[in-house]
Amino acid sequence: MKEIRTFEKAIEDKVRNLKEAGINATLFWAYRHSCEAENEVIDFDEVIWDYDIEEIAETLRAEGIKEFTISSTFSSLIPTLAEFEKHGIRMNGLTEVKQNYTDWQTGEKRRVPAIRMIVE
Repeated sequence: MKEIRTFEKAIEDKVRNLKEAGINATLFWAYRHSCEAENEVIDFDEVIWDYDIEEIAETLRAEGIKEFTISSTFSSLIPTLAEFEKHGIRMNGLTEVKQNYTDWQTGEKRRVPAIRMIVE
């Protein structure tokens, strides 16, 4: 997965307030969880707030990130996808991603379905 140096520096510096550091928390935690899960791209496994989408889109473009996934099944997913579309980010099929915890039965990271998103 592509490293986001700003996020890595915030982790190294033990930044306590992401907002004050100019970092979108929703994207930051998706990045962290994706690193822990060893996914190839950032996966949003929790709620994505509509008011964060513009900032997420700007950061992804600034970092040269062209795709990500959404594995979260939160109830307002359809309006969120529509909001991403307004910011030039569209759905591009389905895939599978790893969750960021180890399944106690298999000893491996559980794989779940996810929507593949393309940043245009």
